[in-house]
Amino acid sequence: MGLLLPLACSREQALTLHYNTPAQCFEEALPIGNGRIGAMVYGKTNTDKLSINDITLWTGEPDTTRYQKAQNLQPIREALQNEDYRRADQLQRNLQGHYSETYQPLGTLEIAFPEGEITDYKRQLDISNAIATVTYNRNGKAFRADYLASAPDNVIAIRLQSEAPIEATIRLKSQLPHQTEAKDGRIISDGYAAYHSLPGYYDAPQHYFYNPEKGIHYRTVISCAQAQATDSTLTIDNCIEALIIVSNRTSFNGFDKNPVAEGREYKDAALKDARAYNWEKLKNAHTKDYKALFDRVSIKLGTTPEETKALPTDLQLKLYSEGEPNPELEALYFQYGRYLLISSSRTEGVPANLQGLWNESMDPPWSSNYTTNINLEENYWAAEEAALPEMHQSLLSFIRNLQSTGENTAKGFYSVENGWCLGHNSDIWAMTCPVGLGVGEPSWANWNMGGAWLATHIWEHWLFTRNSKDLKRDYPALKGAAQFCMSILTEKDGELITSPSTSPENLYQTPDGYAGQTSYGCTADLAIIRECLTDAAQAAIILGDNDFAQEAQAIQNRLRGYHVGKDGNLQEWYHDWADQDPRHRHQSHLIGLYPGHQIEPGTAFAQAAGRTLEVKGFETTGWSCGWRVNLYARLRDGENAYKMYRRLLKYVGPGESGGGTYPNLMDAHPPFQIDGNFGGCAGVVEMLVQSDANAATPLPALPKAWPDGYIKGVKTRTGKTANLEWKDGKVVKFELK
Repeated sequence: MGLLLPLACSREQALTLHYNTPAQCFEEALPIGNGRIGAMVYGKTNTDKLSINDITLWTGEPDTTRYQKAQNLQPIREALQNEDYRRADQLQRNLQGHYSETYQPLGTLEIAFPEGEITDYKRQLDISNAIATVTYNRNGKAFRADYLASAPDNVIAIRLQSEAPIEATIRLKSQLPHQTEAKDGRIISDGYAAYHSLPGYYDAPQHYFYNPEKGIHYRTVISCAQAQATDSTLTIDNCIEALIIVSNRTSFNGFDKNPVAEGREYKDAALKDARAYNWEKLKNAHTKDYKALFDRVSIKLGTTPEETKALPTDLQLKLYSEGEPNPELEALYFQYGRYLLISSSRTEGVPANLQGLWNESMDPPWSSNYTTNINLEENYWAAEEAALPEMHQSLLSFIRNLQSTGENTAKGFYSVENGWCLGHNSDIWAMTCPVGLGVGEPSWANWNMGGAWLATHIWEHWLFTRNSKDLKRDYPALKGAAQFCMSILTEKDGELITSPSTSPENLYQTPDGYAGQTSYGCTADLAIIRECLTDAAQAAIILGDNDFAQEAQAIQNRLRGYHVGKDGNLQEWYHDWADQDPRHRHQSHLIGLYPGHQIEPGTAFAQAAGRTLEVKGFETTGWSCGWRVNLYARLRDGENAYKMYRRLLKYVGPGESGGGTYPNLMDAHPPFQIDGNFGGCAGVVEMLVQSDANAATPLPALPKAWPDGYIKGVKTRTGKTANLEWKDGKVVKFELK
């Protein structure tokens, strides 16, 4: 039966997370996913547990709210003209709309086994094949469980094997309203999500609103040919191998479709029967599909001693955090980012959210939504250069949805007739309005540059792929984002600036001691606008929209430029004011350095950006660590980029504070946010290969810790694939195909 644990990988580097104990919590469990459905695998021996998710299961309905609040804009601008920042902060709350909806957990699959003596336990996730495996002996008899999430078959599959007859009871639990029955070897559960929700941090007597005639509905089916139905459970008895198939469908049919009246058929679509599946065929189709994506890129950063590699991954991470070298763990983390993106981003119009695909909570942190003042963008920094452009399509299609709702927001809040915008948050319904319900802090609630920042992904996709069809398809969204930027600019002292303006989640300190949020001409706004206008103008030239290209270029030439502060830092605010928190996790005014392309290494502004990072230090949250790896790499500062990468991989135990990495290598903001994984993945590429539209540069930020190695198959903005080898810190081979 092949019950021995398989070899980690046949390639030069071990691409396996492995442990000697079952997971006791989410931060120790192992993620699997096919881009739409997925699970966290616990691998327990008494009652095994899989927490299941469907990326299309959210609260809410299509966002049809039409605000008319643009009349509240001018009073804010007048307060700022009078330098009355306190009043501007107060008035900003008049320019707020509703909150996003919430991503929901689907349910928990439990497989209960009889008590027994457990020995030789091993649990692993082989990311080269996207298969999780658990092996142990129960009362001296070998047992094995394999788990995968198949994109070709659109199911989660679990194979159980045992030398002794298997005895198990299968249950499906859900925190959502549902009805469950078991018959014909299947558990069938029908349920629905709330038609509206409010975030947990908003003070309200009720946060979830249910109506069986409204909201997204779903059907989950657990099927096992070797099982008998008993009430709401399945029982496996007296067999040595069993195949469990998990399927789910929701009624979500698009951001603008009512999930009941216009919902997708989901009940019949979910009715999978395990008798129709063969494990080997299912596994082979799954691995062929997955490896066609994953195997495009290979990397070697050095060799870890065998005695270290033999240790469980969480112990390796602890030792690494204490300073022990482990180049194979560093390479594994990079490839793990690619694995997570493939696993969570293959659904049109529904990109990876704050937690990618994996969420167990009814009230997840920040609604597990799309936070667009850094986090959603960071999720996709590695998509192109790590050779996964197909995964980028989930975001690009989402941007097209945002354009539709964002046009209403632009009119209703800013009197902009041509163009679209997006605030701080969004959701599966492509919500775009500023959030806050009149009580949100302006530093985050009133930020409106999300559309312009996201739209730059359209041009990045073009640079890497040179796909003219995609550029033509997405150009209206890029142009519309640029048009919004052009429409909201105001003039001050002969320069164009934004007013009102914020720098995401950060506060300034005025000379009289006021900690303010609202200002004008913040550097982050202008950096995003400059990037968006540049991208839109270049796309316009390619597509023959020359009049718009000239208009965008003329506006760009009048934008207020960068300024160096008195402390040598890159100025974040219009005035040379200090941050209330100099070590704040956000560094939004450095967008022009990365992911933008405005600040060249070696220039005065690059030195000022480096000074800003020096002041901020190395102690920060997970996603911020990921961003700073890329920022240092763009500065060609390999040693600090590597120091920041090591800081990103700092061990954080479940429930512990401080940003870093959990035992399952998922990013600790804390709590869990997946953006740090993706930012760190992109950062490795930026350290090894950087590119623009015309050229690619090898080893721009190579640290001394990686003297020999290679990276093969990464993409560049020249539209070509790069293969790079180096020895003793020098390039041995560099080719662009």
